[in-house]
Amino acid sequence: MKPLKRPARRALLVVHVAVSVSWLGLTLGLLTLGITAYTTGDSSLTEASYRAMKVFADWLLAPVVVITLVSGLVLSLGTPWGLARHHWVWIKFWITVVTGAATVFALRPGIAQAADSGGVPDISLVAAPSVATSAYLFMTVISVLKPWGLTRRGRRVRAASAGRRAGRRAGREAAEKRLVPTA
Repeated sequence: MKPLKRPARRALLVVHVAVSVSWLGLTLGLLTLGITAYTTGDSSLTEASYRAMKVFADWLLAPVVVITLVSGLVLSLGTPWGLARHHWVWIKFWITVVTGAATVFALRPGIAQAADSGGVPDISLVAAPSVATSAYLFMTVISVLKPWGLTRRGRRVRAASAGRRAGRRAGREAAEKRLVPTA
């Protein structure tokens, strides 16, 4: 993919960070509602919590997952970070894919089923948002700290790039020597 120009890269980065933080906030909200539903002794409050979770799941979860995944993918492919050049980017990509799939194909149906259950507490609607929140916090940390360095592919790409730069530099130096008159 062609490198993104600075304005496009910055705009896409803002979108990616905003939607990623939204996913974290959405998951924290789902966790709060799930804990409320599970710990209350009032079945009407449990039902109301699950119905509120259903609204978020029906309207926000899938779009947030898709926008996060697509914006991150385009950013990684359109910047020097690359998708598989740095361990932290590669790990974030796979965590996003796995948590996104679990969110869309397991959490959303679980929330819909709980909302239709008539106020029966469900511990899985505490566990799933807890795991998801932990995953998103972990991804936030590695986005900031950028640990672990280059992947094997990243080292090969960097070495090839350094070789091309050295070749160009040697060519320029040879050309300059031909232009310099000898005494």
